[in-house]
Amino acid sequence: MTQWVTPPLGFAPLCILAVLLLQNADLALSRRPEPYYGRLIGTLTQYAHGIRGTVYAVDENTIFVRGFAYDGTGPDAYFWVGDSPQPSPEGTLVPYPEDYSSRDPPILSRHNNSDILLRLPAGKRLRDIKWISVWCRRFTVNFGDVFINPRLEPPRPRVLPEFKRLAHGLRSGNISVLDAKTFYIPNLHYDGAGPDAYFWVGNGTEPNPFGTKVPNEMGSLNPLRGYQGEDIEIQLPGKMTAYDIDWLAVWCVEYRHNFGHVYLPKDLDVPPALGQTKITPAWWYNPTSSTSSQTPFSTTNNCKEILDKRLQVRWEIQGDQVQITLAARLRKEQYMAFGISGAEGRPAMLGADVVVAYWDTKSNQPRVADYTITHLAQCDGERGVCPDQRLGGSNDAVLVSGQQKNGITTITYRRPLAAKEPMKDKEILTSRSQSVIAAFGPLNSRYEANAHSFMDTTRNDVQLDFGAQEEPACVGLAELAAGGPAPWPARVLAAQRSFTARIGPAGGARGYTPITGHPSWGIAWYINDQLIPEIYVERGQTYTFLVEGGDDRTNPAKFHPFYISDSSEGGFGQKREEDQRKQRVFAGVAYDNEGYPYPTAVGRYCEWTHKTIDQAATSETFEDYMRTLQLECNEGEPAVLNWTVAHETPDLVYYQCYTHNNLGWKIHVVDPGTPVPIPGDQGARINSADTFPLLSTALLLVTLTLTALCNMAGR
Repeated sequence: MTQWVTPPLGFAPLCILAVLLLQNADLALSRRPEPYYGRLIGTLTQYAHGIRGTVYAVDENTIFVRGFAYDGTGPDAYFWVGDSPQPSPEGTLVPYPEDYSSRDPPILSRHNNSDILLRLPAGKRLRDIKWISVWCRRFTVNFGDVFINPRLEPPRPRVLPEFKRLAHGLRSGNISVLDAKTFYIPNLHYDGAGPDAYFWVGNGTEPNPFGTKVPNEMGSLNPLRGYQGEDIEIQLPGKMTAYDIDWLAVWCVEYRHNFGHVYLPKDLDVPPALGQTKITPAWWYNPTSSTSSQTPFSTTNNCKEILDKRLQVRWEIQGDQVQITLAARLRKEQYMAFGISGAEGRPAMLGADVVVAYWDTKSNQPRVADYTITHLAQCDGERGVCPDQRLGGSNDAVLVSGQQKNGITTITYRRPLAAKEPMKDKEILTSRSQSVIAAFGPLNSRYEANAHSFMDTTRNDVQLDFGAQEEPACVGLAELAAGGPAPWPARVLAAQRSFTARIGPAGGARGYTPITGHPSWGIAWYINDQLIPEIYVERGQTYTFLVEGGDDRTNPAKFHPFYISDSSEGGFGQKREEDQRKQRVFAGVAYDNEGYPYPTAVGRYCEWTHKTIDQAATSETFEDYMRTLQLECNEGEPAVLNWTVAHETPDLVYYQCYTHNNLGWKIHVVDPGTPVPIPGDQGARINSADTFPLLSTALLLVTLTLTALCNMAGR
């Protein structure tokens, strides 16, 4: 008969404590004490001249002497190593410093508590020597020594697997951890098409948004360029070491996508980072890179996008001032405003302290003005949305610079951190985050902000820490560089009932961004192997989409369900419930029994990938660009999405990605018999039966022109 034994009181807590202790022990084994100098060899024994120091094995070729002292009076003293039973003249000289310029190694000079890194000469390794000495050659005298335990195992570089291949052609050879801060990545390939991709490290079971950027091989924190089989070395920033992280990845910050990663083992035992690892020089940097600039990171990269990413705010603390740059696509006679909220924890216009920035079209100059908001009405000289100067105060906003380029207005100004006028100004904090507000609006006849037309304002609490070294969090306003390559003409698909939907590169400055005006994260929909064409469909007709956007939910970078919506942004699945209700979905989304949405157009993954790196900038036509791509498809079948266009469908909808923003473009919905463009034909028009009189074409053009003029007049 089985006897059940009741555990004594307190047994369960003890078990839990034991588990926790084991977990902590495992964590301790995976970390190294700070500071870590390597495997301890011993302490130098002093025989003469005040020799002192603790000796460590950094790796099998390198020795570190911590706190070295020597009075410097020996006439011919050097660091000296050998394999004899005791230090002797038969040893080998170890030069210090290593990079001496004279013909002979320099005689050891005076030291007081110095940290010294020694490299064993002539290919010697620690296993080849038995002792380290400070030795005087002229008088064959040993001033001090330490002996090496023959069983000592010095730390060694650790070889890891290659990057996991998830997106954008990322692959590499086996990655090595050379020391606690340095990674060697051989044969690195990456197409460079991710707009906001970086080397990225962090903790957890898989790469996540809570990581840290790692500078590239040039020490830059610009988005990664393309690589074609290059061998590079990168170093972890600050005081971070390989013992502090669980993985190294290539990660797209803005779109939170993992392009590929490698895990670091818990039993990592690599050399400390004491300067012994020589970083590969970057003079061989490829000037044909898709990244136009590789300047070092600076604090001016602090950036936040607000107002649905239509306003960029950059800042930099300069003594007792803060310099702020605002950038947005402004209409004529429109302002942008930014400042401190009138209440902490919510966006309050009333009582706010803001700076209004705009472009003065009369003088063709940028302007900035310090404002106080005492009432939600136009300024009447006593209260309202008023410039401080109009209320008898001072304009504390000082214009620094401004420009209008490629449709974007950029204005930089400077203002004090302190509240110079407590009744009108608010202090900008550098010790913690605070609530900020922003707005767009029209200027009145006095070139002042019109409070009655605050159509675009912050609706939720936005926090900004001016004093922190924030990570740059801006992906751009779809600005196209002046003098850059001309964009490819937009594509049109009409009079077709069947479509394939695959993934492909966004085409850089020639493709998605100039076509849509939206920033891209490097990939987009290819419909019938055309980059985001505009599709024309008829009400009442049924259309079939064969979707090959991926079916592996565990790899978000390659999971792109297809759906049709009235949202120009897409990303239904990543939106909050209240934001989902703002979209109308016409195909590709269903709801389960509990009312939760799920995508229905989930098929195998097919992607047009770069044969080398992104060649958009050098491809004059889209056809040229397609010749630089190759189609790669996983096993499986495409999803089939049949869409019958309802009669109440709006004139303009969009094909999109369920899980991500900004992959698709327009679907024009027309009534039966309406003329639509012929693909590839300039100016010709046909109806759905592929015939349409030229007179109707002319009438359509006139109608479209009049409609556009009416829309402009109604703005």
